[in-house]
Amino acid sequence: MKLTTEAKQEIFEKNSLQKSKTDTGSAESQIALFTHRINHLTEHLKENKKDFSTRLGLLKLVGKRRRLLNYLSNTEIERYRAIISELGIRK
Repeated sequence: MKLTTEAKQEIFEKNSLQKSKTDTGSAESQIALFTHRINHLTEHLKENKKDFSTRLGLLKLVGKRRRLLNYLSNTEIERYRAIISELGIRK
């Protein structure tokens, strides 16, 4: 899965803290990008059940996203709640 530059900029603009295309470093934009990639890999693994290298990459991405979410919840709980509701991660 290769995301185009335009697709990444759209994700960053939609979910970032400053709502700009160049805000790639904020926790919200990174979480949004990881979520997009996680959803794509999950669909891939539903079809290819024995693709263990992709499964490992998926688990690493989930761990990275979890660490960023923990950081947000410990520092600024309002930003954490906003990104959770915006992406629909928690139920």
